[in-house]
Amino acid sequence: MTAKRSKRALAVHEDQAPYHVNDDGKPAGRLKFIDLFCGIGGFRLAFERAGAECVFSSDWDKYSQTTYEANFGERPHGDIHAVAVADIPKFDILCAGFPCQPFSLAGVSKKLSPGRKHGFDDEKQGNLFFSIADILDYHQPPAFVLD
Repeated sequence: MTAKRSKRALAVHEDQAPYHVNDDGKPAGRLKFIDLFCGIGGFRLAFERAGAECVFSSDWDKYSQTTYEANFGERPHGDIHAVAVADIPKFDILCAGFPCQPFSLAGVSKKLSPGRKHGFDDEKQGNLFFSIADILDYHQPPAFVLD
């Protein structure tokens, strides 16, 4: 990081992101990431600002898809269950805004009162962890980030 002092305040600017290198030490270009359960694109914004390239995104919510498309010029794929793991492009980092509602105290309390399932038994969101595990198992990326 470099810092520049102005009359008003200290401004901090991030240095250019380093290039990704192959095992042979030669530059491999930009890091590639996928953006699962992407919402409106928080992970994408951060990773692109760091110099990475998004090669795939997915979110089932139509309103999130519309906003994501307005923000980034491309519409995310829908339900991750409808995408074959082998059809996801090669990537270096899996990013996932993992849905926590089926596991959080607030989410579980909300589901218990009407007698709905929670945790891994929540068929809509609780089993998404297993989709992440399948993708990681198939693609074997060097890194992943779950939030």
